[in-house]
Amino acid sequence: MLENKELRAMARIQLKGHWLRPILACLIYAVIVFILSWIPCVGPIITILIAGPLMIGLVTFTLKFCRAEDPNVEVVLSGFKNAINCAGLYLWYMLWTLLWSLLLIIPGIVKAYGYMMSFYIYADNPDMGIRKAFDLSKKISYGYRGKLFLLTLSFIGWAILATIPFCLGYIWLMPYMQITFTNFYQELKKESIKNGVCTAEEF
Repeated sequence: MLENKELRAMARIQLKGHWLRPILACLIYAVIVFILSWIPCVGPIITILIAGPLMIGLVTFTLKFCRAEDPNVEVVLSGFKNAINCAGLYLWYMLWTLLWSLLLIIPGIVKAYGYMMSFYIYADNPDMGIRKAFDLSKKISYGYRGKLFLLTLSFIGWAILATIPFCLGYIWLMPYMQITFTNFYQELKKESIKNGVCTAEEF
């Protein structure tokens, strides 16, 4: 498994000279979610329902990008082809994270990182059931949740700098983070198969 700094370096190499489409893909996701969240009364509900398909679409885009498949930004909307299951996956993720967080904050964070790979797994396997994606996510992330947490923390400095001026830096930070997390998933997937944690057929 590559070190976190190597995963970030890989993302920078992949993005060099190819920033435009990942930036546009992340902006489509962020702008739609932001606008919907401001709709009076029903905004939060609509956002939760729409965020799932958009998240799967964005993850699908980053997977294709990291695999040098040259995806178009329209891929971000591909999650709506299977909107019910994508929304269900997102709601399932939010529900279980919330339930664990109600017990204690730390278990909630740990579980959130344990479930995080389910979006990548499902994007890789649209026919897979939601619970199967969750179970496989927990399985492959066991022992690596701390590493994923530290990978997230490694962007804090960039996140602070990105707020100056007017949060414009997030235009570049968002794709940088998304591509890095996608690289993490791909390395974790290879590591899990290599160590016999799961089989290639399970993916």
